[in-house]
Amino acid sequence: ACRWEFTRDDEQQPFLTRFDKDVDYDFMEAGSFMVKLYVTYSHKSNEKLVLEYEYEPFQVSVSESSLKVPNAFSPNNDGINDYFNVFEVKSIISFSASIYNRWGQQLYKWGIDEMDCESCGWDGTYEGTPVKDGVYFVVVQALGADGIKYDIRQAVNLLRGYIEDSSVK
Repeated sequence: ACRWEFTRDDEQQPFLTRFDKDVDYDFMEAGSFMVKLYVTYSHKSNEKLVLEYEYEPFQVSVSESSLKVPNAFSPNNDGINDYFNVFEVKSIISFSASIYNRWGQQLYKWGIDEMDCESCGWDGTYEGTPVKDGVYFVVVQALGADGIKYDIRQAVNLLRGYIEDSSVK
């Protein structure tokens, strides 16, 4: 028999006890948790032969989720903001995003494997051809490990002609 106990770090009593051999649990709040497994082995033909084992607890830490979406980018191959993507990503467990033009045509779509990296995301093209400077729209749907749902719909300015001048302060 198995007994799993889930306890918040600042509490003594478990908030959840499960008695299954295999346990799946989705942590839907930020915090630090201890998980401990107790196993009782009993012999089928000898009821007195019982072995109880207590495994060392392990800690699970769930940070607060976060996700930022910029409102502009400049895909001009200067190595700065050449791709449109989300940033400051923390504890996101599901993610999808799409870019649309003003007529609602989807130009680009990406998922969790392409978020928060410098050379991932939309490069300002559609089917290999650069799109015009202007306003586009991004739709982001994501879920944080802490249960927070992100449903972001906002304008994105594509500014291909923008050059960052480091000499100007």
